[in-house]
Amino acid sequence: MKRSRIAWLWAGLALALLMGPMAAAQPAGPGAAAVSADPAAVPRPDQPEHPSSKLSSKASAPAAEPATAPKPVLVLPDTWYAQALTHSDVGINVTHFWSKGKMMRAETVVAGHRVVTIVNGDKYYAYDALLRSGVAIERSEDAKALDKGRARPFGNEWTVLLRQGAELVRSEILGGREVELYQVTDGAGRRQVWVTSDAIRIPLRLDVYTRKSSRTVQTDFLNWQTGLPIDDVFFSPEHGINLTELTLDEYLELARVRRGQVGPVPVLYNDLLQGY
Repeated sequence: MKRSRIAWLWAGLALALLMGPMAAAQPAGPGAAAVSADPAAVPRPDQPEHPSSKLSSKASAPAAEPATAPKPVLVLPDTWYAQALTHSDVGINVTHFWSKGKMMRAETVVAGHRVVTIVNGDKYYAYDALLRSGVAIERSEDAKALDKGRARPFGNEWTVLLRQGAELVRSEILGGREVELYQVTDGAGRRQVWVTSDAIRIPLRLDVYTRKSSRTVQTDFLNWQTGLPIDDVFFSPEHGINLTELTLDEYLELARVRRGQVGPVPVLYNDLLQGY
């Protein structure tokens, strides 16, 4: 029974968190930090640009072309932190996420074991901090290419669902914030995400129903923070961790032979390893 429960906790984490996959703005709920750009300043397609006044000229001179104001640039923060509270009928897990640029660290505790995932450049690390062992896998070129287009390595559920065909269902208030609910339904089940309606598009809730298992997993993203002073060394494994080095092909072959998990902990964020 205990083994089955742990397996479902892993499945819930992989499903709800993978989905496969700030100085002057509104706070992301109680205890959240501000964002480093004003989302209201970002132009939307239905907002016309504001022309400046025409330059005065003599009657004989040709009329000057009206100038348009430059479009404001949304400057996203370099560091992010959030908690993800994932719950289903088999239990609850709390995952902590940190990122700096394209680097990410995620930690959660499953059955007393602290599970750490680190993504840094060419490597994807997944290890059990209690057993002091894990794997270091080469990331695919596709995954590294996607780094350039991400605002952050985690919390991108909205863009993932859009690629899967999600559509806007309605606008509502969640946790005191204006949010938009997007949903996609297909043969696998139903996925819903609630994101802030500003330009930052921070996810506040993710709801995943899997048709095959008839299970629902819900994740709430809490305590969004930015501007944290995080040293680069934080995105490296601690000293003394026994890591098995694998190429991506070696990892995929082992996963095929073993029909699942490679190493003491699973790969929870496949989009950051393989790019999908």
